[in-house]
Amino acid sequence: MLETNNDIVCLQNIHKTYLLGIEGVPALRGVSLNIKRGQWVALYGNSGGGKTSLLNLIGTIDKPTKGHLTICNKLINMNTDDDILAEIRLNHLGFVFQTFNLLGNLTAMENVMLPMILQGKLTSAEQRERAINNLKRVGLENRLDHFPNMLSGGEQQRV
Repeated sequence: MLETNNDIVCLQNIHKTYLLGIEGVPALRGVSLNIKRGQWVALYGNSGGGKTSLLNLIGTIDKPTKGHLTICNKLINMNTDDDILAEIRLNHLGFVFQTFNLLGNLTAMENVMLPMILQGKLTSAEQRERAINNLKRVGLENRLDHFPNMLSGGEQQRV
């Protein structure tokens, strides 16, 4: 698959192998996929089929063992600096984890504001307003100042 200008994600012959002791365990073998800006994609398959491994590569949480991975016109491989991966996540990607990954010492609103604070493009007031609006959209307007341990599992997932 060749990358086009509309592709936000391009995977070409992607392989991912994890080390288990001294033995390599393949999770992905020769995956190719292009995802265009605004396109919806669903991954489904058997347990252990590599869905999470693929999402971790696309989400720049992990790096491919072999193949070409391009996200937002940036080539990602085993040598890509972690700071570059963090910049891609911060500015270009949203990721919903199976587990909540909220910071326990921050309120719901502070957890939502954190990426905006790190990005540094909005004023404090704008960050707060956007966080409140986003939490309202998911029905958590009465939970703004609650810490994760005070929220139900479903509420944590919506944060």
